[in-house]
Amino acid sequence: MQVTGPRTVPWFPRHISDLDSFSQKTLDAGAELESDHPGFSDMTYRTRRAAIVENAGTYKFGQEIPRVDYSEDEIKTWGAVYRRLKELFPKHACKEYNQILELLEHNCGYGDDNIPQLEDVSQFLKKCTGFQLRPVAGLLSARDFLNALAFRTFFSTQYIRHHSMPLYTPEPDVVHELMGHAPLLADPDFAELSQQYGLASLGASDSDIVRLATCYWFTVEFGVYRQGEDYKAYGAGLLSSFGEMEWSCAKKAEGEKGPQYLPWNPAVAAEFEYPITEYQPTYFVADSLADATEKLKEFSENQIVRPFRVSYLPYSQSIHTDRLVKRDTYEGA
Repeated sequence: MQVTGPRTVPWFPRHISDLDSFSQKTLDAGAELESDHPGFSDMTYRTRRAAIVENAGTYKFGQEIPRVDYSEDEIKTWGAVYRRLKELFPKHACKEYNQILELLEHNCGYGDDNIPQLEDVSQFLKKCTGFQLRPVAGLLSARDFLNALAFRTFFSTQYIRHHSMPLYTPEPDVVHELMGHAPLLADPDFAELSQQYGLASLGASDSDIVRLATCYWFTVEFGVYRQGEDYKAYGAGLLSSFGEMEWSCAKKAEGEKGPQYLPWNPAVAAEFEYPITEYQPTYFVADSLADATEKLKEFSENQIVRPFRVSYLPYSQSIHTDRLVKRDTYEGA
């Protein structure tokens, strides 16, 4: 009888401290800007970003997240966005978001005159759902970013967009992270949705990582759900963009052009193409955050094929597999 050993799968972290190895694996260097970036020719801005990015490069699991002494101009930029978004939240943001934002204003210094510190927000999230933030220098690969979610860890930038265009950014910045992503990580259903993406990504094939990342785009980034007769935003890309929040959720007059709405179905969404530099032409609509989570769980269990099952052990902050598995060599090793 032929005896075979454990199958080899793509490397994945087994303990939360393994996420330290991601710090130097960003797809961009944080301070390196594209020529069309508003701050490309501003050397003062680029030097400032580089200084903030250093926090991520040296951060290790268990440390306090370094605090940033934001400048007056940076706070003004944050404030301009904050005030504009707050005008829209009561009408277009989901009810969970509005409830949590009030708590963040009371507990973490959210306001138009202050940029919250990642450490304070992270401690708040830990008390609510066990999620935590950690600084990152720039964009991670889809696999690394999703893997971290399995440990209820969200990689967040600390730098802010250029002051010349406060209502626009070509990349994730601290406004997108703290206004878009962080609040709903305090909600149990949304936190479970986010972690489910992470657990499903561990040891998954490259093609399944693409499918999961696409579903993530249509939920955590650009998700809406139906609340009565209205569409409400729960995706970070909508909650941090006043223009697309209105485009996705505002009722359209008869004859007015608007997006297409499809029922949230991960098997369908996973095969969808989407633009990254313009408003989404299609949104997938869940019945609730819990509905979004349950449908993703079913999709992950039935369509993400792996030779093992995983579970997260919160007390040891580690991953358990139900059988022996051999991980491929880590690319960052």
